Amino acid sequence: MAILENVDSPKDLKKLSFEELEQLAEEIRKYMIDVLSEIGGHIAPNLGAVELTLALHYVFDSPKDKIIWDVGHQAYPHKIITGRRDLLPTIRQYGGISGFTKRDESPHDIFGAGHASTSLSAALGVATARDLLKEKFHVIAVIGDGALTGGMALEALNNIGHLKKDMIVILNDNEMSIAENVGAVSNHLSKLVSTPAYYKFKEELWELLGKLPSEKLSKRAQLLARKLKEGLKNLAIPTIVFEEFGFEYIGPLYGHDIKLLINTLNRVKKAKGPILIHVLTKKGKGYRPAEEKTELFHGLGPFDRETGEPVKKPGPPRYTRIFGDTVVELAEKDDKIVAITAAMPLGTGLDRFREKFPKRFFDVGIAEQHAVTFAGGLSLLGIKPFVAIYSTFLQRAYDQIIHDIALQKLPVKFFLDRGGLVGEDGPTHHGAFDLSYLRLIPNMVIMAPKDADEFRNMIYTAYRYEEGPIAVRYPRDRVPREPEKDDFREIPLGTWEVLREGKDAVILAVGTMVLPSLKVAEDLSGSGLDIGVVNARFIKPMDTEMLEEIARRYENIVTVEENTVIGGFGSGVLEFLATLNYSGRVKIIGIPDRFIEHGNRKKLLEVVGLDERGLKEKILDFLK
Repeated sequence: MAILENVDSPKDLKKLSFEELEQLAEEIRKYMIDVLSEIGGHIAPNLGAVELTLALHYVFDSPKDKIIWDVGHQAYPHKIITGRRDLLPTIRQYGGISGFTKRDESPHDIFGAGHASTSLSAALGVATARDLLKEKFHVIAVIGDGALTGGMALEALNNIGHLKKDMIVILNDNEMSIAENVGAVSNHLSKLVSTPAYYKFKEELWELLGKLPSEKLSKRAQLLARKLKEGLKNLAIPTIVFEEFGFEYIGPLYGHDIKLLINTLNRVKKAKGPILIHVLTKKGKGYRPAEEKTELFHGLGPFDRETGEPVKKPGPPRYTRIFGDTVVELAEKDDKIVAITAAMPLGTGLDRFREKFPKRFFDVGIAEQHAVTFAGGLSLLGIKPFVAIYSTFLQRAYDQIIHDIALQKLPVKFFLDRGGLVGEDGPTHHGAFDLSYLRLIPNMVIMAPKDADEFRNMIYTAYRYEEGPIAVRYPRDRVPREPEKDDFREIPLGTWEVLREGKDAVILAVGTMVLPSLKVAEDLSGSGLDIGVVNARFIKPMDTEMLEEIARRYENIVTVEENTVIGGFGSGVLEFLATLNYSGRVKIIGIPDRFIEHGNRKKLLEVVGLDERGLKEKILDFLK
């Protein structure tokens, strides 16, 4: 690490030769592999962005010049050379640096990221503000090819072409988002790569046409020249899309040639208007396991550095795997079941479904809004769409859920992975709001399982439900125990389950909080407190018949949920109790009204008081 250990800021890069920069790239790769093999992280996308990062910081003057990263999971090299090299071992750990760009972490992190397709809009906003304030600096957006499948990115491209601000867009094309890219945008970029011989021809033709004395040509000759130009442009169809958006297109360039990247960036620094530089990189570059298994190495936990094999911890399967296996089991018996995801087949557990039923599997790319309305269209003809999207990403399709699905009572089945606190990815990925944002939608049914067997039965219940949309939310965690895999049982709509009777108080618990609440109630019995526990497995509709009985029997009610305390399950209980003129006491326990930092999931539950110890303390304090 002879060169890396002396790089404390981007200014240090400018002292290096091209050969030293190439050596630095290899040192950064080795450093990332060594560190991330111990703690996990977004490995493959960062290995592919090393030379591009060095070239950007070599040519531009960050943070005066604004480099805006899309998503942020390709920004580890950026963090390393902007003063956070020695903090890399803390990345995504509680109290350490974020796995994404974060504004309060460094002045070099211009815009916080976590979700895809945001960089172009943010960069255009910065460039427009710069011009309004009459300031002078460069604005550069770095966006992956997968992020171009998001509608927000296409909206931004359109607006950039209209405003024609001076800015540079780097399209980091590695043919991957998380899984293999899909759709017309990906096909278009493939055409760009496959026609490199065109560019020299284009330059020579344009130069020739530019030398024609148009004012001396006849109208017929001018018309012929224009038609010739348009015809030649049509031969170059791959570049037309970006040029019609108003960009000067440059590329494609080999993204691991530092000298080529630096020379190109230096040439375009003073150019006017929006410029798009198409850079070809290899996801996982320099580490064979990551190059061969790019989807797995997009983001994973600790792994063996020599073999690349993930370090497996013993224990029951994750909810994600239970979901994937159960959907396959149901789909084997019903060919009307289809599965839809937004660039997350492995992350949502649908990889087995993809392999077994390729014609019934739809990865729409990073396009959650489209995924939801697409599912609605499928349901119109009797198809049964299972839409699996992370809780935090489904927020991006909120309007579609309301207008296109719930309003029309379309029987779309939503499966919200990563409900609650997800852990190391932090506040951009925590599913802290889904019970709140779904609960207020008319015609929506919401369930949360306490264990694997109940989860399987909820998936089956969702499959059978045809009266409108239905959602199941579950955590990024292992199930409490292996599922028994008995025959499926449909759960009666809106029914709760009494797990423990009590006299002094009752805990109404949701999903992941049910079994910890039961353990707390049993522990408190040793302190002379008799506390009942109810598995409130339906957040909507609630079991109002049982809740009325609870209001008659108990003077102390506690609600526990792994969701924000604002507008969630506890709020729903309070709303109903108000209609009964309930005179007892109610305590709502959940995620506090703030964004929760990143860190190990177990640690974060402890921090917000949703572990067994925290629950016990909160309940005891309430009852005292």
